[in-house]
Amino acid sequence: MRFRDWATRVILIFLMLTALILVLFIGGAKKPQNNTGISNPNSIFRNQHTQGSYQAEERVYIPRINLPKLPILSQPSVESNQKNQVITQYITTAAFAKYKPNLAAAQVHPSNYGERFTHDVNGIPVNNQPIIVLHETTNSASSAVNFFQTNNVDENVQASYHALITLDGTVIYLVPPDKRAFGASNSVFKGANGVEETVQTNPNLPASVNNFAYHVSLETPPDAWGKRNIQGHSGYTEDQYNSLAWLIAQSQVPDERITTHRDVDIANGKVDPLSFDFDKFFNKLRSFRELKSLNN
Repeated sequence: MRFRDWATRVILIFLMLTALILVLFIGGAKKPQNNTGISNPNSIFRNQHTQGSYQAEERVYIPRINLPKLPILSQPSVESNQKNQVITQYITTAAFAKYKPNLAAAQVHPSNYGERFTHDVNGIPVNNQPIIVLHETTNSASSAVNFFQTNNVDENVQASYHALITLDGTVIYLVPPDKRAFGASNSVFKGANGVEETVQTNPNLPASVNNFAYHVSLETPPDAWGKRNIQGHSGYTEDQYNSLAWLIAQSQVPDERITTHRDVDIANGKVDPLSFDFDKFFNKLRSFRELKSLNN
C-alpha cells in the first residue's frame, strides 16, 4: 500500500472519530437542560411555597376573607297566638346584594377579649337578647388595631371591638362574634320597656353590657384624631355608613336594640360616636334589610 493511500485512510478515521466525539458532546450538553423540570421539581414548588408563605403572613393581619357567621346576631323573634306561631325575621334585600365592601381581618391578643358567660358572678343564669353598640376609634384605625394586638395585663385597660370600619368602608373583623369583646366598661342598656340590662362577669370589675353586646366601631375622621373634650367633628364617610348598614343588615338585632357607647356608658363619660347621623344610618339599614313574617 502506498504511503499516500495509508495517510488518507488515517485522516478519514480521525475525522470520523472527531465527528462522533462532537455528536456525543452536544447531545450530553442538551440532555440536562431538557430534564431539569423533571429531575428537580422542587425548584418550582419551592418558588410557589415561598410566595404562598408571604400571602399567609399577610393574611395574619389584613386578609381578604369570606363573610363569617354571626351566631350571636341570629335570633329571629317568635310571636305566639292561639292558631299558630308567627316567626318574624330580617331578610336582606337586592340593594344589600349589590353592595360589596372590602373585607379584612386582624388578630386580637387574647388578653383583650373573653368568653360569653351563661351565668353572672353570682351564679345566676343570664340570657339577654343581643344588642349592637356603636363606637368610634378616636384615632386612626391602625392605632386601634395595634392597641388590640398588645398584651394588656391590666384588666382596666383591656379593650376591643368585634369589628371596625375604616374611612374607606373596609370592614375589619377583630373578635369573633361568639366571643365577648371588651367594648364598654361600666355600662347598662335601657330597653324600650324600661328594663335595665347589664351583667357582671368579673368580680373585680363593674357590670357591663359586654356579655350580650356586639361592638362595632367607626374610624374617627383625621380632623379629630387624638382630640379630647370636643363636641363634634367632620363626620363619617358615605362608605362607612354603607358598610355599617351592610354589616348589621345580616343580623337579627332589631332597630331598638342598636345603641351607642354614649347611651350605655354610666361611668366614664363616653360620648362616641360623635356627629353620628342616625337618620342616614337607619335609612341605609332599612334599604339593606326588611322584616318578613313567616307563619309556622
